[in-house]
Amino acid sequence: MAKLRSAYAMAVPLFCSAILAATIAAAQMQLPAPKPPDGATLFKQQCATCHTIDGTEPTRQGPPLSKILGRPAGKVDGFHYSPGLAKADFVWDEAKLDAWLTNPQAVIPDAFMAYRQAKPETRAAIIAYLKGL
Repeated sequence: MAKLRSAYAMAVPLFCSAILAATIAAAQMQLPAPKPPDGATLFKQQCATCHTIDGTEPTRQGPPLSKILGRPAGKVDGFHYSPGLAKADFVWDEAKLDAWLTNPQAVIPDAFMAYRQAKPETRAAIIAYLKGL
């Protein structure tokens, strides 16, 4: 009888612990995946310090970026570009903007822009936002 009580005394707490663990695991709510920031938010957080999207606003450290896709690089009137960017012979497209946001100095070695974005999804969201302006 003593062996039965001892086995019972050990089994009950173990069984209760297993039930409690299963109940807690089942009771936890699944959180939805975090929504990635949209391009407008990313632009405000990461680009708007130096760039505007409205040509009527005062120029900041970088040129205004409205209608950048399809625009010749280094050609905004009144903006002082680095010598290399002022001589650039390309039109901004999505691929060139992606390369630029990844590493501006790889596109134009003497570029003044210090920003780099390693995450492709962040670059894509910013480019999509600029495309929609």
